[in-house]
Amino acid sequence: MKRSSNSVSRTVASDSDGDSELRLPGKLAERSGAKRYARYKSVIDCICRRDRFLLSEIKTSCYPEQPGFVTRLVNDLVNTGWVIRETEGGKNYHWNPSRTFSATRWIDEKIFGSQIKVSPLAGRPRERLLDLGAELLSNSELLAILIRSGRPGESAVTAGQKIAKEFEGRLEALSGAGRGELKSISCAVEKTAYCQVMAGIELGRRVAALSDEKISVRINSSSEAIAFCERFFQRLVIDRKQEEFHIITLDTKNQIIDTHQITVGTLDASLVHPREVFRAAIKDAASSIILVHNHPSGDPTPSKQDLTVTRRITESGELIGVEVLDHIVLGKNGSISIQEVT
Repeated sequence: MKRSSNSVSRTVASDSDGDSELRLPGKLAERSGAKRYARYKSVIDCICRRDRFLLSEIKTSCYPEQPGFVTRLVNDLVNTGWVIRETEGGKNYHWNPSRTFSATRWIDEKIFGSQIKVSPLAGRPRERLLDLGAELLSNSELLAILIRSGRPGESAVTAGQKIAKEFEGRLEALSGAGRGELKSISCAVEKTAYCQVMAGIELGRRVAALSDEKISVRINSSSEAIAFCERFFQRLVIDRKQEEFHIITLDTKNQIIDTHQITVGTLDASLVHPREVFRAAIKDAASSIILVHNHPSGDPTPSKQDLTVTRRITESGELIGVEVLDHIVLGKNGSISIQEVT
């Protein structure tokens, strides 16, 4: 930065390799705010060349910019503490020596707030993910990437920070948050953003479940079946508000082949048809299956309908040569093997 020969120590930060001129961020000219940005830039450039200045000389140097605009901008710098007016109502100004002023950052915040597209590349969540890997990003940064775009007055970064703060210490509850709840936290969570967040959570959960030793796991007892189901179907216990019925298919060595969702809704014999159950089992060439469903009430005690469904599917399996090894009922208060209680 240029200094006058008798100036005090200057605290205006250089923004680009020692060059005092401000540069527009990449592709900014393509944005609707480019014209306004350039207008602010021309005045700030002029002020940044001086340690002390008169308002009248800044107006002259910035011609043909409107004098009123220059005055408002200088007053804004004064009101935010970057520039000091030497006398009350006077026209002599100097930079605040106790603060370091970043011109580019100030203009960015003035024009665009905290929108991701005008923040430094190294600080953007997507660029940080590409450089460092997803595992090193904070919860708020991961949420910002999923939200993707903000709304006037609220960037995706800000939205991510608000939601991360709201669910701090209880992140698992985020999957059960409704659209209205997240929108009340941040106006940036419109329908598309909400769907992206929920899809990201569910996909991550499925990947984690698939990598949780599903393949090559062998089940030889009810206790092993319960342990696997509590781990693999954890989401049914944590955040499901209605019953879901699944099956686990196994080979001749009782090793898990795959899992399949059969129905969603109140479990009864009319909904859980053996045809749907064994279609999946036959497709996997399964030797046996394990039935699994949850009780949203939290109490895993089998109901009469649970027992009826188990008996009906077991009898059908005997006819086609696919054994039903067990039926596991999951609840927040524990899990029960129907085979063990009957």
